[in-house]
Amino acid sequence: MEAILKFNLPEDHTEFELATKGSDWFHAMWELDQWLRSQTKHAPDTMSADTFTAFEQTRDKLHEILQDNSLKL
Repeated sequence: MEAILKFNLPEDHTEFELATKGSDWFHAMWELDQWLRSQTKHAPDTMSADTFTAFEQTRDKLHEILQDNSLKL
């Protein structure tokens, strides 16, 4: 199977960038997810419960948004 995407440049530059930067977005979201994970997994004793909860809720929301858009890390 083969797929070819064609763009009318420069008119379709935005669409072209969105189509070709997918792996960059994936890696950025993966890095954010890993950073949020490390903040809770290795949380110092001095971290407040509110801060810890905020990190957990942010990571949960990230996963929810990805799932709602049929995306996986």
